[in-house]
Amino acid sequence: MPILEVKDLKVGYVDVQRQTNLAVDGVGFTLEKGETLGIVGESGCGKSTIARALMGYLRPGGEVLGGSIELAGKFVFDLSPSALQKLRGEIVAIVPQNPLSSLTYHLTVGAHLREILQFHRGLSAAHAKTETLSLFEETGLPEPETIYKRYPHQISGGQRQRVVIAAALACQPAVMILDEPTTALDTTTEMQVLKLVKDLRKKIDTAIVYITHDLTLTNYMCDRVLVMHDGKTIEQGYADKIFEQPKEKYTRQLVAAIPRVDEPPQREKIAEEQLGFKLLEVKDLSFAYKPQWSIRQMFRKIAPKIVVKNVSFNIRKSETLGLVGESGSGKSTVANIISGLQSPISGEIYFTNDLLHPKGENRPPEVLRRIQLIFQDPLSSLNPRHRVGTILTGAIMGFFGVSRREATDRAVVLLEDLELPIDFLKRYPRQLSGGQQQRVAIARAFAANPDLIICDEITSALDVSVQAQVLDLLMAMQRKNQTACLFISHDLGVIREVSHRTAVMRQGLILETGETEALFEYTKNNYTKQLLTAAQRRDYIIEHHELILKTGSNSPRKMPFQS
Repeated sequence: MPILEVKDLKVGYVDVQRQTNLAVDGVGFTLEKGETLGIVGESGCGKSTIARALMGYLRPGGEVLGGSIELAGKFVFDLSPSALQKLRGEIVAIVPQNPLSSLTYHLTVGAHLREILQFHRGLSAAHAKTETLSLFEETGLPEPETIYKRYPHQISGGQRQRVVIAAALACQPAVMILDEPTTALDTTTEMQVLKLVKDLRKKIDTAIVYITHDLTLTNYMCDRVLVMHDGKTIEQGYADKIFEQPKEKYTRQLVAAIPRVDEPPQREKIAEEQLGFKLLEVKDLSFAYKPQWSIRQMFRKIAPKIVVKNVSFNIRKSETLGLVGESGSGKSTVANIISGLQSPISGEIYFTNDLLHPKGENRPPEVLRRIQLIFQDPLSSLNPRHRVGTILTGAIMGFFGVSRREATDRAVVLLEDLELPIDFLKRYPRQLSGGQQQRVAIARAFAANPDLIICDEITSALDVSVQAQVLDLLMAMQRKNQTACLFISHDLGVIREVSHRTAVMRQGLILETGETEALFEYTKNNYTKQLLTAAQRRDYIIEHHELILKTGSNSPRKMPFQS
């Protein structure tokens, strides 16, 4: 008998016009004990609605319009509030997409698990602490006693994700739901977390519902896959068959949109002979964070934490340089220094052979216009109080001193170039989807007609089909404007698609730089091989290749190939 059975589930949401829109339309599936089912599809297809429904929860305005969910012999929608509370945690648990927003910021990490264990399992405070430390050790967290006392913001992203996994496993639930749990993690940390989940699943025989927009992960993690689109089931089957031989057109489009690290790029880059002069040159750049003041500084000197160490590279006009590495390797710090948001402790930056002032506020307005930064999260970088039209025309008028009418005309052209409707000028950023917000952020950068754009993880939160659209449009804009690009990403498949050359960073150092195709095919650097292996996400490669998938700290031990 299946541990979970979903029959003809229909869930709708009431909009402001009192119209009910179906978010999930007739979805059904079963899940056996110890089995993993992957649910994939684009943003808005109903994946997360199903995840919440499995726990008997819907967002405000949501309503179950039909169907049933039977979990461990209990019909979820028939349970009383107290029975639902008992169900959540003891029988079904969820690992959310963003652990930082799901953990209570004013509680220590240990207090989160202690509360769960005391409430659901009735343990004493002392016994709950012992069990918490054991769970931390089991999920590969370093120094459990230290982690126990820390607050969520004091640990890394990979460590926070392990904490919420430990919390989900605290009561050894029959079903665990993973809702996009690794979206914001770099590839090696992602594979550490997923390998950990696979090992723990085997150990306690928990069934898993794995929700993602990345089909390569379902091929690694799941026994079976359910493909969704517009709330409906498009295709179901075994994971390897769905990934290698999809039957439906929509599934084939999803698979085709995945940038493959193990295959040559499908997109045509600007030809080598069309690349121009050396536009940007970075020489021996270093950066360190000053230690926070504490009473200990009165008795001994605390050295600053160096996060970028003697970094050097150059970018030619129209060229795209990929910058890759794990979280914390210093990629975003380099981007901030080049754009003038942070000042280095040493090193020089030359732009068209002119030495740039380390502080952005001391740079000429013309230099500020010519170097533009596109952030990872467009919603937090676009002013929520301004309409898209104001965001774009304000930049154009500010940089070029033109009239509002001319600025609006230029804004319309930008939207057309990025395949956005003209009426988006009247919308606020929150009224757009994630992919649309990112295209507005790209339009805002190109509004300045820059010579160099810095893209900092701009596709990390997008599903594969939207990511493909954004990459195509970005490369088209580059080609049209002959703009150079520093493209920062932890997705090596994307880097192979867009970059002429690639630089690999680790712990503040650049380990190697080379032509992208040559580096991906023939690298001799052990760390680059590790990144490429993790990016392929295949069981037989992960298990048998000499890949270091260390649990615990995100800062790996010092390797022979590091200086």
